[in-house]
Amino acid sequence: MSLESELPLVGISEIVAAGRRFGGLIRRTPVLPLDGAVTASGGRPPELLLKSEHLQLLGSFKIRGAYNAVASLPEEVRARGVITFSSGNHGKAVAHAAALHGVKATVVMPRTAPDVKVDGVRALGATVELVPPERRDVYPYELAERTGAQVVHPFDARDVIAGQGTAGLEILEQTPALSAVLVPVSGGGLISGVAVAIKTLRPDVKVVGVEPELAGDAAASLRAGERAVWPTEDVYRTRADGLRATSLGTLPWAHIRRLVDDIVTVSEDDIDRALHCLACHGKQVVEPSGAVAPAAFLCGRYIPPTGAGPVVAVVSGGNVDPAVIASVLATPV
Repeated sequence: MSLESELPLVGISEIVAAGRRFGGLIRRTPVLPLDGAVTASGGRPPELLLKSEHLQLLGSFKIRGAYNAVASLPEEVRARGVITFSSGNHGKAVAHAAALHGVKATVVMPRTAPDVKVDGVRALGATVELVPPERRDVYPYELAERTGAQVVHPFDARDVIAGQGTAGLEILEQTPALSAVLVPVSGGGLISGVAVAIKTLRPDVKVVGVEPELAGDAAASLRAGERAVWPTEDVYRTRADGLRATSLGTLPWAHIRRLVDDIVTVSEDDIDRALHCLACHGKQVVEPSGAVAPAAFLCGRYIPPTGAGPVVAVVSGGNVDPAVIASVLATPV
């Protein structure tokens, strides 16, 4: 029996508790229709709705898990400070959560992280340590051993998964007739939490992960039935910088293999088309990682059954370099 099959999954009660712990500090983001959208074949699609986490506090869903994780730490542990590693959005979230609790935060980021995300973390009062991409996931633990600070993992932690799962509860409340939810996948924390909420309360609803082809380790894992690990240089080819994890976390993999119906991949061109569509038709400016889930629907990577109810795509973040949006809008699609 594998380790993952023995791990207990996060329960719905933990997600409900996370929502209560927020105490009104986390936004209930809207579910918005994507008006005027067309599919890759040129026809109007069935109803596509956007769970607009790019409108969340700090511009991404990450504050849900980060706040729940920091708030759940014993006071004496928080007092030693917290450390995390991130391409940007989780780092901002941990920095903010730490500031709310009056504790020091250090965020380890790859040197390739967009300036807008590095600057955003620093603006929230955290110390940023820039390292080579292959050291991003290792150096925090070395630093924690020297300082005694607590590592807040971006995705491989129960409290983080439970916090992200609150987005799934909101989706069910906001769109009771939905047929499927499309969720971007990196380390797997978001889709794990959303899947627990959806499958516990509405097991008939499909939960489908979406990731870039160039960082398709989760799709490969689901096909093979075992967790795949991709080289750092491979996953860093995608412009979706928030989805560059080289493998799923151990705990997320346990959730995904038991609860997720499928994982599909999208090309870099698909991501650009979705960015263009979201900006021009939806009037929503998002980052490439946030466009991945809508891209699966718009570009035909996920096709709902005929007559199915609305599909909700999680738009995970909006912290985008303006130059990226400018280049996408300037290029015909």
